[in-house]
Amino acid sequence: MSYSDFKTIDQAVSNLGLTVEDTFHLFGQVVPIEPSSRLQEILEETLDLAASISTEKARSELIITPILLEIRRKYKNQIGYFSGNTFNVDDSKGLTGACDFILSASSNQSLVTAPVLTLVEAKDNDIRIGLGQCVAQMVAAQIFNARKGVEPKISTHAK
Repeated sequence: MSYSDFKTIDQAVSNLGLTVEDTFHLFGQVVPIEPSSRLQEILEETLDLAASISTEKARSELIITPILLEIRRKYKNQIGYFSGNTFNVDDSKGLTGACDFILSASSNQSLVTAPVLTLVEAKDNDIRIGLGQCVAQMVAAQIFNARKGVEPKISTHAK
């Protein structure tokens, strides 16, 4: 089993022994960051093309990668950027395979180092299709970070 085998959120929750809690306005306190003129220009040029091509690969290359590289620039290249890398964390739970994207809080591009977060693209323009894979990769990132001694800085439960 691999991340992409988690087809639904129900499957991921059941197989990984998770509990789902709805948290409204989870990111309500996050202050928006204004995109640079460089990113705005890139997206103006590529959005229509990505929509016309309408494949996951096109969206990845023409929309998501420029945004992730913008994040990297904002953090003075102290963010590791990995695309399509293998991230085998726990074979017994099916937490293996390639991730669409991994970001790490390190400038190291030779090795994925903790802490990490993973990003999963919507499949076939339907966010629900990728949720099982997304949950599996989130759990893998949590396990990977914990094994490296990096615990979450925010609570994962609403108070």
